[in-house]
Amino acid sequence: MTEGRQLALPGMGLGHPPGQTNTNRRDGRQVLRELPAAELPVRRLQWSGAGALATAELLEIVVGARHDLGRPLLATFRNLEGLLKATLQELQQVPGIGPVRAAQIKAALELGTRLITASPEERPQINCSADAANLLMPEMSFLEQEHLRVILLDTKNRLLGMPTIYVGSAHTAVARVAEIMRAAVSARAVGMIIVHNHPSGDSTPSSEDVALNKRFVEAGRLLDIEVLDHLIIGRQRYVSLKQRGLGF
Repeated sequence: MTEGRQLALPGMGLGHPPGQTNTNRRDGRQVLRELPAAELPVRRLQWSGAGALATAELLEIVVGARHDLGRPLLATFRNLEGLLKATLQELQQVPGIGPVRAAQIKAALELGTRLITASPEERPQINCSADAANLLMPEMSFLEQEHLRVILLDTKNRLLGMPTIYVGSAHTAVARVAEIMRAAVSARAVGMIIVHNHPSGDSTPSSEDVALNKRFVEAGRLLDIEVLDHLIIGRQRYVSLKQRGLGF
């Protein structure tokens, strides 16, 4: 597995908003600056792919908002798991979210849930650390608290689940190895990839990260569940401890 970084928007000539003519060549960043705020998420998705967008931006596309609703939704329910558990009535307590937008959010989340629980042939296959990072980096790059999640895999590295194991402050997150192993055993996983974020945005591994990873690897060996990698997510980038040989 290798380290990776998401590509920045290419500095190339791009399309123009409706109603504008191509009077001169402008690079992509200049066009983005001139777009109305409500159009930015859609255009960024078209130019850079869904993986380049933050969770709040994806939510804005789902609800078709003409103003910022993604961030208030995440501030209210903390993360996608909170949104998934929220009722339609609870979603509608957020200003700007009515019955239709609440239903759109629930429908989109249900599609994601069905992907996770799909038949083995339909589940995503994780072949490298970049595949794993692309699943979670858009959501975890901008979290204000430290989250620890685990990607659980079957014998063919197909996705079984991505549960959140721990949420804490940037300085007090203490991951319990038993909780990670319990999740893996419950899902009958044979492999796993540990993922946690650094709210500071700096993905450089700390000595505590390395020591904790050693405990994960040792516990996995005892249960015959291989820890394939441990990724640290920063601002739109990640570090693979496996690739660096840290704690393996």
